[in-house]
Amino acid sequence: MTPPTPPDRLDLIFAALSDPTRRRVLSMLLEDDMAVSDVADPFQVSLAAISKHLAVLAAAGLIRQERRGRITWCKLDPDGMRTASVWMQGFGQFDPVDLDDFERFLDVQLRDDDDQDA
Repeated sequence: MTPPTPPDRLDLIFAALSDPTRRRVLSMLLEDDMAVSDVADPFQVSLAAISKHLAVLAAAGLIRQERRGRITWCKLDPDGMRTASVWMQGFGQFDPVDLDDFERFLDVQLRDDDDQDA
């Protein structure tokens, strides 16, 4: 059994995933490791702004950065996403609510309550 994930770790992961730029960076890194400058290329923001996004992703454990010579490479860290995935799977144990069935149930319950009050 997997030990519980500290809430602050999940907070970091979901905060990192809340930004569309960071989600796009993660999608790019699914394809292959990339240099920071290559990650920045498709975006209309400064290299410093992309570096801040990468720092958030790294702090959340979603990517790893490695310096090779003068180039910093970014690599997806699958364990970081696995943490969030395992937590979310815990909610899969619940059946989806059928709102029509729920409405019928409430109608019956309310009718029964009205009959008892009369």
